[in-house]
Amino acid sequence: MRLLLRHRVQTDRRQFLRAGLAALTLAGSDLVRGASLMAVRIWPAAEYSRVTLESDVPLKTQSSFVPSPPRLAVDIEGQQLNPALRELVGKVQASDPNIAGIRVGQYSANVVRLVIDLKRPIAPQVFTLAPVAAYQHRLVFDLYPTQTVDPLEQLIQEKTGAAPAKAPELARPGSGTDPLGELIARQTQGAAVSPPPLPVPSTRRQDFEPPPEAIMERPDHPPRPAARTERLIVVALDAGHGGEDPGAVGPGGTREKDVVLRIAQRLRERINVTSVGGNPMRAYLTRDADFFVPLHVRVQKAQRVQADLFVSIHADAFFTPEARGASVFALSDGAASSSAARWMAQKENKADLIGGINLGVKDAQVQRALLEMSTAAQIKDSLHLGSALLREIGGVGRLHKPRVEQAGFAVLKAPDIPSVLVETAFISNPEEEEKLRSEAYQERLTEALLRGIVAYFARNPPLARNRAPL
Repeated sequence: MRLLLRHRVQTDRRQFLRAGLAALTLAGSDLVRGASLMAVRIWPAAEYSRVTLESDVPLKTQSSFVPSPPRLAVDIEGQQLNPALRELVGKVQASDPNIAGIRVGQYSANVVRLVIDLKRPIAPQVFTLAPVAAYQHRLVFDLYPTQTVDPLEQLIQEKTGAAPAKAPELARPGSGTDPLGELIARQTQGAAVSPPPLPVPSTRRQDFEPPPEAIMERPDHPPRPAARTERLIVVALDAGHGGEDPGAVGPGGTREKDVVLRIAQRLRERINVTSVGGNPMRAYLTRDADFFVPLHVRVQKAQRVQADLFVSIHADAFFTPEARGASVFALSDGAASSSAARWMAQKENKADLIGGINLGVKDAQVQRALLEMSTAAQIKDSLHLGSALLREIGGVGRLHKPRVEQAGFAVLKAPDIPSVLVETAFISNPEEEEKLRSEAYQERLTEALLRGIVAYFARNPPLARNRAPL
């Protein structure tokens, strides 16, 4: 009997140990699987470089920044050195303006150390993003240079041939100063010469009767000549999406962010050799490469260069491939003009979630307040601009809607700049996707957008910039 009991006890113990070992093995495999990286990406740009690590569970990390020589060290806990991390080392481009190289190694049994060597002083931001759209958990390193080039200097460099300087402290809107005018005067006449004070302009523009659409390009009613203000006309061009946010993707794999950037670059070239009423025009791109720009930053960039217009360029998409045609949208201070316009605004306003905005920035309240501002005058001017663009776009392709639509697009909420969003075509339509990829169609569309912008300024002359106190 004792032998039988002992045999049973030993058998039960072996079964218990086997079960425990199996449980530990499964748990261990889950930990390894949970800690595995799905993708690593680097987005280099002069404005900032981004490094993204994507995994199916949140990564636990500790980071530290060493200023000399500048480098960011990140310890990733519960991780083994794997091919994905080794792949990150080879993704660094020699042309990256911020990252010199990346090193990875097994720091301890369950910790991988990632060291990002930097080319210049950097103010890093490290944050995580929850799963959204096609992405799982993301760990993001945004590497912002501490010294940047002033965009106003960059804007007039082509006009004066002077080298841009690092960004000075610029006056806020409404402070009574005109940084753009001062920079032009300093580089064209010498630093000691400054233009005389001008009266404070209103954001409202002169209204013409009959409506601009009725007198546009009619020989018996030529456009009113633009008043000579002898100043630079600045057009902010906003290529939608970018970086982590590809935008819409066509059935052939064409990405919206790539197409609209090429169109914006083409339009910049045409604008920069165009004048209206003797006043030279210059285009400013909110992004000139494949990187992500938050919606509120796009608005702030346009305001920083004192843009006279803001044109956001996109390529539409819908659930079915039958939808086609171009559209133009302006801001609405109330309800959207249609359910389709409301749906489109909701879709475009999700760009920050997909692209990955750092919600921990200190001025988040200021950003939210900025996006809530709008004025009736801005919307009125935006509708005039949209009508001029829509008329010209209709001459090179099909229109989805014959009038300017309105909805609450976050990127159109600069209160002092007429702003429109152009959906160039439905990239989800195979035929229109092919057109968007065509250089010939891109060129025709670019010319149409330029004609619309020039027609708008011909009817709404740019106002003189002010430098008088409020």
